[in-house]
Amino acid sequence: MCRVERGGERKWVYRNNGYLTISCNGGFNQMRAAICDMVAIARYLNVTLIVPELDKKSFWADPSEFQDIFDMYHFITSLRDEVRILKELSPRLKRRMELGLIHTMLPVSWSDISYYRNQILPLIQKYKVMHLNRTDTRLANNCQPSELQMLRCRVNFSALRFTTQIEELGKRVVKLLRQNGPFLVLHLRYEMDMLAFSGCTQGCNHEEVEELTRMRYAYPWWKEKIITSDLKRKDGLCPLTPEETTLALRALDIDPNIQIYIAAGEIYGGERRMASLALAYPKLVRKEILLERSDLRFFENHSSQMAALGYLVSLESDIFVPTYDGNMAKVVEGHRRYCFDFRAVPFD
Repeated sequence: MCRVERGGERKWVYRNNGYLTISCNGGFNQMRAAICDMVAIARYLNVTLIVPELDKKSFWADPSEFQDIFDMYHFITSLRDEVRILKELSPRLKRRMELGLIHTMLPVSWSDISYYRNQILPLIQKYKVMHLNRTDTRLANNCQPSELQMLRCRVNFSALRFTTQIEELGKRVVKLLRQNGPFLVLHLRYEMDMLAFSGCTQGCNHEEVEELTRMRYAYPWWKEKIITSDLKRKDGLCPLTPEETTLALRALDIDPNIQIYIAAGEIYGGERRMASLALAYPKLVRKEILLERSDLRFFENHSSQMAALGYLVSLESDIFVPTYDGNMAKVVEGHRRYCFDFRAVPFD
């Protein structure tokens, strides 16, 4: 791809080095970050990117396709001055893929862009189509070319627009919350998958610890199996428990009468673990309380779409409090900063 100046206008001429297909893995924000990386890599290598395939085999088993969550047309057209993106391969290339005449590989984690230029690009040029599997954390965050970093931001905060259905439901939740004053979004990352993956079992009974351990061994791609929970916690690598979250909110002098919207899945331990938080902050709300069951029926068993809804509400909150320094915390913080710096959209 090269830039051509004609009559003061900037146009892009595509010199296609091949095609890149990708399979994302993990939760919603993990896949979102991977998509940003892969768009940047495709742009840098001058290859055509095929709309990403989302993870359907993880703990959440969400069958959603890319276009079920994101506005695919906007994704493709908003980036057309940077990278060529197609909905799918041509029938001929699909046939090559079915026959195994393409190259599939797992890229090395946290690689510099030079890794893709020197090792991945020659393979794409040789096989015409390259499939990258499990694309999370495959591109290093730091010491990358500035134009690459800017493109990552553009993809994350502009190109990945949600579908109209998700956007409208998000606006409705925010409107309902606003009717009762300011609200805080609490991303309470105390869910079964998080605890099993991290090995953080603070406050869990013996049966729960065993259940979480079994789950960790059930997923072979979770590399860390033997975990000492106390050491993990001392290293600051565990999410806050609901009880610890209560103490943190009190220490921050958060008004006990403020609405707190819980942006999370099912809290592990249920009401038993949520008791202290509910006592200190009685105005706890979830989407299931604000909306009719009919509003959420379409989203049932679609955890990534539910996460997208939580993401939208988080962006509009007066206060956003994550209990773990994970993907959601980083992306929401980045998006709010991006809106403030580049769009002059006020937030708390």
